[in-house]
Amino acid sequence: MSKHVIVGSGPVGSSVARLLAERGESVRMVTRSGTGPAHPLIERVAADAADAARLTELTRDAVTLYNCANPKYTQWESLWPPLAGAMLTAAQRTGAVLATTGNLYVYGPVPGGRMTEDSPLAATGRKGRVRIKMWQDALASGVRTVEVRGSDYIGAGAASVFSMVLLPAIHKGRTAWAPADINAPHTFTYTGDMARALVELAGDERAWGRAWHVPSAPAISVKDLAARYLAISGDKPVPIRQLPRFVMRTAGLAVPMARELAEMDYQFYAPFVMDSSLTERTFGLKATDLDVSLAEVAAGAAATASRTM
Repeated sequence: MSKHVIVGSGPVGSSVARLLAERGESVRMVTRSGTGPAHPLIERVAADAADAARLTELTRDAVTLYNCANPKYTQWESLWPPLAGAMLTAAQRTGAVLATTGNLYVYGPVPGGRMTEDSPLAATGRKGRVRIKMWQDALASGVRTVEVRGSDYIGAGAASVFSMVLLPAIHKGRTAWAPADINAPHTFTYTGDMARALVELAGDERAWGRAWHVPSAPAISVKDLAARYLAISGDKPVPIRQLPRFVMRTAGLAVPMARELAEMDYQFYAPFVMDSSLTERTFGLKATDLDVSLAEVAAGAAATASRTM
């Protein structure tokens, strides 16, 4: 039985923990609050993962250290460096493989909107630069490391424009104003596929030393995504409208979260397509059908609604 340490207990971190536990692996989840899935093989520890000494202690004898953390979105520039630095130090001191949950921010706006693992790390925005430095520091450190990059998430509990904008409007039966070109193709990544890719690639030395894209369902527009969800959930259709791009940017002058979202809005007002064919060919991984992930979202929404009635 191998031991694994996971920092973060969100949808991805929890999915990684369950996958490993189901394989008979020992898992230690590290979060400030000590949260995580309940399972005999999952130990939940309350600790500050930005404390390098404490995290190193918790990572002793672990074969893999998974970075599934999700710092407060409005404070990435201040929160990510010490957190990522502590995980890198822990991996260096213990010899654990460092497997990082990545995203597509590192590429910045890409002409044509299609991204492969060979796309330049050309982000100029604040959050993109943070993610670039994290990856470059990991590569320069000498640790065995891999970064698995996904697009906006779909899945129970996942935060994205779908869960934050479309779902509330659908469930309230009102118009959904999406901060996006609602007809542009966009890749969405199922959180379960991200977890599966992390586990598989962390344990395969062929993956180490580079970044890989998570196998994801074919790109789909926000409008069509909503229609697919409605067909599964049985909710009544609602109008899906495009929010003018200037609205979020204007709101960002006063609202911190709006400012952060506006910085990344290029991802939604033009085609944004992630090519994961290299990962699929190399490791034999396949994306989960989109309807499966949407059914999971619908089931989660129904369960939440029943608890609040």
